[in-house]
Amino acid sequence: MTLRSTETLDPAMTIRRLSPSDANSFQALRLAGLRDTPSAFGSSYDEEVDFSPATIETRLLLKSDRGVFGAFDGDNMVGLVALGRENMAKLAHKAMIWGMYVSPEARGKGFGRALLLEALSLAKSVPGILQVNLCVNATNTPAIRLYESVGFKPFGHESGAMRINDVLHDEIHMCLHLRGRA
Repeated sequence: MTLRSTETLDPAMTIRRLSPSDANSFQALRLAGLRDTPSAFGSSYDEEVDFSPATIETRLLLKSDRGVFGAFDGDNMVGLVALGRENMAKLAHKAMIWGMYVSPEARGKGFGRALLLEALSLAKSVPGILQVNLCVNATNTPAIRLYESVGFKPFGHESGAMRINDVLHDEIHMCLHLRGRA
């Protein structure tokens, strides 16, 4: 894990890449996030609650250019983030942050930043990835501040990006250039 020199996590707090053996813990925390903060995710609890164990394990397969990371307080998984990558050749220079979530009791302890930095470290290690994109709910000021603090810059505002219970939610699209453009 790469943290800035001024940042530390309690020794009982760790960040690590998840594997298929973490499927149960991953799914439990992911479903909690989908319930707790539905406007932070493009997916919904109802869409994912019946995912098979094999589907979850496939999400967690180790690949060299993408991955899912977990934050742990002792043995308890308290946060998640994933780095995905575009599959089409013309878009493969782009990765995306998805599924960022830290449980309410673990917020404000540095887990979010540590997770994000770990995902970005993976992106930087892949020669073909030039930029990392993400979308964030326009009202989620703490998340926006976190993303900006590591260098993400907004490049678009999508009105009505998601509809949840007939309420429209705006999203801010953000980008971090790793190589090349600034």
